[in-house]
Amino acid sequence: MMQRPKENLITPSLFHRCMTEENGRPTADEYFMEMAHLASKRSTCLRRKVGAIIVKDKRVLTTGYNGAPKGIEHCETAGCIRQQMNVPSGERHELCRGVHAEQNAIIQAAVFGVSIQGAAIYITNYPCSVCAKLMLNAGITEVIYDGDYKDDLAIQLLAEGKIHVRNFHITPK
Repeated sequence: MMQRPKENLITPSLFHRCMTEENGRPTADEYFMEMAHLASKRSTCLRRKVGAIIVKDKRVLTTGYNGAPKGIEHCETAGCIRQQMNVPSGERHELCRGVHAEQNAIIQAAVFGVSIQGAAIYITNYPCSVCAKLMLNAGITEVIYDGDYKDDLAIQLLAEGKIHVRNFHITPK
């Protein structure tokens, strides 16, 4: 004789209690920002390690970290011209051999044919003005960042482009 499967004993209230932050489950923001911090650990930049995760409908679409383009010697071995010239942070981006984390995440979407229209991007630092312009044209609708780097032009562009920007700080594990 075939036995009936046992009924699910998890009630809605028990399910809710088991799936809250107080029981160790990270919020979506915590989860994605920790992923951005994990991506930043792949960075080969000598000055600032940045990670980015593009997310839509609570699904990761692409990731990126800052470093030299494919097939080019990493800054770790080639050195950093901006560092050698004492260029202040946030200035003379054109001298950098690296590609920003946000740029790499957007490029990955293009390479693999993934639409990021209407997506959010989690970044370990506030984006620069160049990345802000790329996000505007790519259709990113929200920027969630951790860190203290601020670019006045990026702030203006994102506001003018009506991209929702919010700071979400975590301490990476």
